[in-house]
Amino acid sequence: MCYRFSTQFTAKQLEEYYTAYEIENEYHLIPELNGFNYPETAIIMDKAPTEIVVGKWGLFPSWAKADFQKKANTLNAKIETAATLASYKNSINNRCLIPVHKFFEWQWQDSKGKEKKKFEIMIKGHEIFSLAGIYNLWTNPENGKSYRTYSVLTTDANELMSEIHNTKKRMPVCLNRDMDKDWLEGRKLEDFAFPNYNPNLEAAEIGGGIVDLFSPAKNSD
Repeated sequence: MCYRFSTQFTAKQLEEYYTAYEIENEYHLIPELNGFNYPETAIIMDKAPTEIVVGKWGLFPSWAKADFQKKANTLNAKIETAATLASYKNSINNRCLIPVHKFFEWQWQDSKGKEKKKFEIMIKGHEIFSLAGIYNLWTNPENGKSYRTYSVLTTDANELMSEIHNTKKRMPVCLNRDMDKDWLEGRKLEDFAFPNYNPNLEAAEIGGGIVDLFSPAKNSD
């Protein structure tokens, strides 16, 4: 799963990395975002790949009412089942990139999760990378205001993430620079699911150093 990530980068860094231009800048640039606060973040949509705009984390399907997030969690969508579920199936061809600096996950040290270690994870050699997202343009029926809303796609964990996220064994779909275009242009969902795509991730324990007891994937780039 993926509920926390960092957006600690500048607009200039985003523009240079994506060869895109900041159209809207009302997004948060902070070390750690909590998805359950439903923050607004920078996104790049398939229909305008040279524009950096704002999206709200937590996809609202077109039929959703204003209180949808009290009843449903759409921060993440499983890439294996998104096409079959009511909340996502009409949005799977609406692709977006979610720029991040790193994301965070906890490793359980006991069977009940009372003791945990926190890790930060990133694509090796990338100061910025993308999480694969799907989006929907949702209009609030109560006030007529429109929002770009999105979900982060997740997949089965690779070797590294299976060791870290050792309960659910999931990970976000992390795109290197070469894969961004393929995602936006609508390449098949299954091509981005593990093990078909295996990002070259590295991790560091918070308060520690780069984790060397895990072997980053070698077949992703």
